[in-house]
Amino acid sequence: MCHRNNTENDDMTRTAIVIGAGFSGLAAACHLAQGGVSVTVVERHEQPGGRARTWEEGGFRFDMGPSWYWMPDLFERFFAQFGHKVSDFYELRRLDPSYRIVWPEHEGGEPHWDVPAGLEALRAMFEAEEPGRGGEAFDGFVAETRYIYETAVGDYLLRPSLSVMEFFDVRLVSELWRLKMLSSMHDYAERFFNHPRLVRLVEWPVLFLGASAQDTSAMYSLMSYADMALGTWYPMGGMHRIIEGMVSVAKELNVSFRLGAEVEQIEVRRGRAAGVRLRGGERLEADAVLASADYNFVEQQLLEPRYRQISEGAWDRKVMSPSSLLFYVGVEGRVEGLEHHTLFFDEDLDAHMDAVYKDPRWPKAPLFYVCAPSLIDPSCAPEGCENLFILVPLAAGLEDSDAARERTWQTVMDRLEAKTGATIRDRVRVRRDYAMRDFVADYGAFKGNAYGMANTLPQTGPLKPPLRSRKVEGLYFAGQLTVPGPGMPPSLISGELSARVLLEDAGLIEVKTPQPGVVGEVVDAAVRAALS
Repeated sequence: MCHRNNTENDDMTRTAIVIGAGFSGLAAACHLAQGGVSVTVVERHEQPGGRARTWEEGGFRFDMGPSWYWMPDLFERFFAQFGHKVSDFYELRRLDPSYRIVWPEHEGGEPHWDVPAGLEALRAMFEAEEPGRGGEAFDGFVAETRYIYETAVGDYLLRPSLSVMEFFDVRLVSELWRLKMLSSMHDYAERFFNHPRLVRLVEWPVLFLGASAQDTSAMYSLMSYADMALGTWYPMGGMHRIIEGMVSVAKELNVSFRLGAEVEQIEVRRGRAAGVRLRGGERLEADAVLASADYNFVEQQLLEPRYRQISEGAWDRKVMSPSSLLFYVGVEGRVEGLEHHTLFFDEDLDAHMDAVYKDPRWPKAPLFYVCAPSLIDPSCAPEGCENLFILVPLAAGLEDSDAARERTWQTVMDRLEAKTGATIRDRVRVRRDYAMRDFVADYGAFKGNAYGMANTLPQTGPLKPPLRSRKVEGLYFAGQLTVPGPGMPPSLISGELSARVLLEDAGLIEVKTPQPGVVGEVVDAAVRAALS
């Protein structure tokens, strides 16, 4: 491991190349530049954003990836670190209802719930569903998850997780035990609520983390708090406005961008990252390289075999988050019966999750999600038209055929038209499908995953692929396959953490990351061996 220190005789210009202009890459670039490093961001696509790119056709503009804006405090935190506010770059609008859930008809009761914004309205809804105890149970759930959320975002998510020794913390262990955080999210939800719909309502947000509620630790109940207490928001103009704001900050800090430039190899000299070679042969030299592209792709495609930390066999044993089949659909006229976010949980959730995790296959009765941003944002569709983003979770690594896509399209549209009472297929003006083979082609995504690696306990914190390479000095990683995990806010933090470790190693900022020491290195090696 290299720890550079500033000295009076060290007049070498410190430079870094960041591979990838997604959330983690842009965050890393900003923090490195603020720390005094000359940064060049190299991005294979012609526009920044990574999975948060946009696509335009026929007057419709589609966000290609993220569509949920949660944890607004972490976006404010990011921009505040550079003297800005979110409002300097985009207008945020809170959604009310936050989203709609469509329930199975056979359950009886209301066919759908419009989940209101604000704790007071939510408490009333919980009390109405479980009279005499729902409101009190809601209060207890919110109090516990608030503590978990505030502790996580104020401390544990900000640890770079380079060693398990960072988490040999009596307070942490005692709190995990007291709050039963080592149980599953499903079991944790059932501690508070009896009504099965309330249980599903508080546990579904962990699906963003790439595993079912039965297989995700209750510590991720922080996502439920983010949903209920912090709210669901939308940046007017689309999710890409966040990327535009981050690029503006980066340019203020004199970060350079090479768009449409594809990295073919990370160059290593005498065991240290020395720059990259682009497709076409051009070489860019640097003192360090920070790769925010897909971790597996970087190791398997951009590095020589001797510099890879994780074997192909070890990668194959990792539990990946779902991939997705996405439909970008431009519809003539309006589509009634939708909210900005509508979750179609009208079929068997467990059967769908089995098709994603236990017996990977194309589901026969898939659950799906529809985003209709044109309901509040006229800029994303022609006047009088609807912009629909439809997502179907699928197992990573499935065979991705046109026939399977078309069958799923017809199944989804049959249900969507039945539930909304609207004819849609005969009014489609724009349609584009996007699934596993596209994630591989555009992002080098391992097994075509959409959300990185599942946040199961054996793949949490220091058990994830590390931010700092153990084989190549001066090589760092960021993004959803490393710490802290998938999602936009975690990716912001990932870029910050990776940049911080690089700056500490270079002696450009004070070292805050505890070093594991000899005992820690032995423990880390034993843990890695046990899990490999």
